[in-house]
Amino acid sequence: MKKTVLMAAAFASLLLGSSIEGRAAALEARVDVGSQTMTVSHYGQVIYRWKVSTARKGYITPRGTWKPKRMHKMWYSRKYDMSPMPYSVFYHGGYAIHGTGAVKSLGRPASHGCVRLHTANAATFYSLVKQVGMGNTRIVVTN
Repeated sequence: MKKTVLMAAAFASLLLGSSIEGRAAALEARVDVGSQTMTVSHYGQVIYRWKVSTARKGYITPRGTWKPKRMHKMWYSRKYDMSPMPYSVFYHGGYAIHGTGAVKSLGRPASHGCVRLHTANAATFYSLVKQVGMGNTRIVVTN
């Protein structure tokens, strides 16, 4: 029990950081469309690297840098037959980083433009964004 409390305190310290000034981009999710990966960094230190699926042929995943705009623990796509989008972090219009059940497609383009993650990884990312705040999170999508 004591070890669990210490680990939780260390993790909270890592997430929250100690400097107000450095919190402008405390958390960064860098999506590399070419390698179909998302690297999550906290104050520049890589803490996760996951396979993703971005836009398949005929669709686009916009490139650029954004802060999250809204978050939903569960969202259903009105545009795509009410498809479930668990742990959605919307960053640019209708584009989001979210979980998917189509885990066999991770690592290759398969989406309508969103960045899809294994649902467990999407839950982790969602939790991190919630803890550090949307204003302290940056999402970068590159080639």
